[in-house]
Amino acid sequence: MSIKILGMGKGIPEKCVTNDDLAEFIETDDEWIVTRTGIKTRYVCTSESLTDLSVTASTQALNKAGLTTSDIDLIICATLGGDYRTPSHACSVAEQLGTNCPAFDINAACTGFVYALDVASCYLDSGKVKNILIICAEMMSTQVDWNDRNTCILFGDGAAATVVTAGNALKFLSLSATADTAILNLPADTGNSPYINTKKEKDYLHMQGQEVFKFAVNVVGPDMEKALETLDMTPGQIDWYLIHQANKRIVDSIRRRLKQPEEKFPINIGKYGNISSVSIPLLLYEMLEEGKLKTGDITFMSAFGAGLTAGSCIMVWE
Repeated sequence: MSIKILGMGKGIPEKCVTNDDLAEFIETDDEWIVTRTGIKTRYVCTSESLTDLSVTASTQALNKAGLTTSDIDLIICATLGGDYRTPSHACSVAEQLGTNCPAFDINAACTGFVYALDVASCYLDSGKVKNILIICAEMMSTQVDWNDRNTCILFGDGAAATVVTAGNALKFLSLSATADTAILNLPADTGNSPYINTKKEKDYLHMQGQEVFKFAVNVVGPDMEKALETLDMTPGQIDWYLIHQANKRIVDSIRRRLKQPEEKFPINIGKYGNISSVSIPLLLYEMLEEGKLKTGDITFMSAFGAGLTAGSCIMVWE
């Protein structure tokens, strides 16, 4: 697995929605949301497109990496869906950036970043490309029912971009998919085909919160054990645990299960809510900007989402 991160960037909408804002049109309040999720605010798109956010994040990442668009050989986008059904969101971003390299999307829900790292690593190992732009982009505000307080309070919009090249940072990576579409899903509509017997109008994200919670806390532990056994390491040797920002209670439960100190588990869900695949790279970006991540630091990143998918990796910051 040959990979290292050269630069990162983020794209966040201007509109910040507080819990008090939500309380104006659904039955909830700040205390109810914070107690159950740890979320205080989230950012949602108004005039911005998902392509806009992705281009902002990508431009920042390229600048941090000291590269131009002509240096990028491949664009991989992890997303539930961009501004179009087709072309891919990766192609929409490529158009704005002015690149001519291959570009495609993958959909692994909230696990998208780890899945994208795996795909990128395979391309780099093959020697077919030198520099890859990974974009994670989600507009969850268009996917949830804003009359359902159990889901609309959880999610936000945003994008994060990562430029990667060959290196030795990625020490372990494991992916899985436990097929279960009922627990967490976003149904597709049927359009206006006269041949489909069962019509389905626009539907929204459906989630069995308790089942997702149980899946998350039960999958991260074994993934962690597998990683540490493979690398002959102990939990204490990990400097940072970057867990998908789905719910603070999930992160706290995983932390207690791993028996590691709270300071090793950075959190930003209070500010952004759950942005699906954007969660981990956004957290990583902010740690870099704040100077928390140092050369040689060992990070364990783990995510889980619809599918149900899961993915974990260990990276040493180069």
